[in-house]
This record gives sequence, structure tokens and C-alpha cells, in this order.
Amino acid sequence: MRAMLTILIAIILAQPVAAQERLRTVEQYACKDVVRERGADRDVAVAFLHGFLLGKSGQTKFDLEKLHKESDAFIERCLDNPAEPAVQAMTKVKGSP
Repeated sequence: MRAMLTILIAIILAQPVAAQERLRTVEQYACKDVVRERGADRDVAVAFLHGFLLGKSGQTKFDLEKLHKESDAFIERCLDNPAEPAVQAMTKVKGSP
């Protein structure tokens, strides 16, 4: 009984820590984190950054062809600058002509 109580207390105390580990900010992700992803996971990360910046700008329209080009440029930038924050890299790519 005492062992079960100890385990239960440990689980209860560990939950806030586990929840905090799942909470992240956009700024915490570096380019290397995005580039390490594969396939659909990488596509989701890149699409999230596009959507985040689109929402932040207040715009609701976008050009798919431009997004594809920006996505390719973003990956290339991240390969060259793996420690750069991903959102900063995407912002710079979107700001370039």
C-alpha cells in the first residue's frame, strides 16, 4: 500500500513537469530542428511557420507558387544556418524579393 501511494504521489508531482516539457514557443525551434524532420513532419513544420507568419501579419490571402519557392529557400537557408531560429529564417526568406 505504501509503495502504491509513493508511486501515485510521484506521478502527480511529475505531471506538471511533463506538461511543461510539451509546451514550446515558436522561437524555441532552430532551423536544425525543422531540417531533422522527415517527409510529412517537415512539411507540417514548414506549413506551420508559413501560417504563423501569415496570421501574425493579419493577411488572409497567399500565393501557393510563392509559398513553394519560399519553402525551398527556407530549407536551403536552414541547411546553411542550422542554429538560426526557424521563425527568423522564414521571416528573412519571406522578406527577400
